[in-house]
Amino acid sequence: MILPHTYAATLTLMILSMLCWGSWANTYKLTGKKWRFELFYFDYALGLLLASLIFAYTVGTYGYDGFTFYDDLLHAGKRQWAYGFTGGVIFNFANMLLVAAISVAGMAVAFPIGIGLALIVGVALNYLIKPAGNPTWLFGGCALIVGAIVVDALAYGALGVLRHEQLAKAGLAKSTRRPTPVKGIVLALVSGLLMGTFFPLVEKGKEGEVGLGPYAICVVFAAGVFLSTFVFNMFFMNLPVEGEPVELFDYFKGRPTQHLLGVIGGIIWCSGAVASFVAASAGSDPVTSGAQVGPAVSYAMAQGATLISALWGVLVWKEFKGADTKVKFLAALMFLLFAAGLTLVSMAPLHGGQP
Repeated sequence: MILPHTYAATLTLMILSMLCWGSWANTYKLTGKKWRFELFYFDYALGLLLASLIFAYTVGTYGYDGFTFYDDLLHAGKRQWAYGFTGGVIFNFANMLLVAAISVAGMAVAFPIGIGLALIVGVALNYLIKPAGNPTWLFGGCALIVGAIVVDALAYGALGVLRHEQLAKAGLAKSTRRPTPVKGIVLALVSGLLMGTFFPLVEKGKEGEVGLGPYAICVVFAAGVFLSTFVFNMFFMNLPVEGEPVELFDYFKGRPTQHLLGVIGGIIWCSGAVASFVAASAGSDPVTSGAQVGPAVSYAMAQGATLISALWGVLVWKEFKGADTKVKFLAALMFLLFAAGLTLVSMAPLHGGQP
């Protein structure tokens, strides 16, 4: 398999991962408001699985060590397979909730709230399992991210009230009741709780002498995503978070471009996952030891995808269009708090275990 041999190559992979994970949801936005996320997700899961196999049978098979993707699968233990597959299933349910939150509230709300909470859960779990890093920096950063989540929710709620008032003045409001932001926020929060728990399972699947390599773990993970989609999506289609129930036959009514965008979305996410898994494997042997990137840099890069997603939502999709000064201030404060919290968390390993 091919692994990075230099620090620059590893850093490039991590930047690629951040860009892919921060941008894949644009493909859902491009499908249009009438294309339901439940239908989009079938194509997304297919694209993810296809991309994982393409990477596995190309860069995951050829390389300096002569160790192929197929060899990796046979060498790995069944328990490691189970960890990777289960991680994919848990991630998939969390990600479907995240896409549901995007359909209701937009990227600028779903990502900071959902992935922000996932970051907090991940930090807490990792610290309980294996305490490392300065706890003041770690949990101080988490506190700032909690603040960013709260501020983002307040901005979303205030924007909903403002838009309702504008419709009411124009005589277009369907009801005199002010809208509440609860649905989108709850979907993002539940997504974040689950999203923060899947990664330790993936790491378990890579551990030990019989652990899966980066390309193999991605295929097993993708299989968990693809197969569980048919189970979870039946729930979302029959008990939708928004709108009427969706029939399976509706999938075949989609335009070719809508199906293609879903597949591309899965390919983009999987490309980010492969880049992240491969970058994390750098330094695992003497040949690639000089390519290892420190934990502070890797953590900051991975979570920076959240800010990229939020920027896409605000700057490109204009999800805060029509906002007044108060909402704009809250949105700016959210970005500031999230970036500051992310900086503290990523720098915590450099300051040891003492406050």
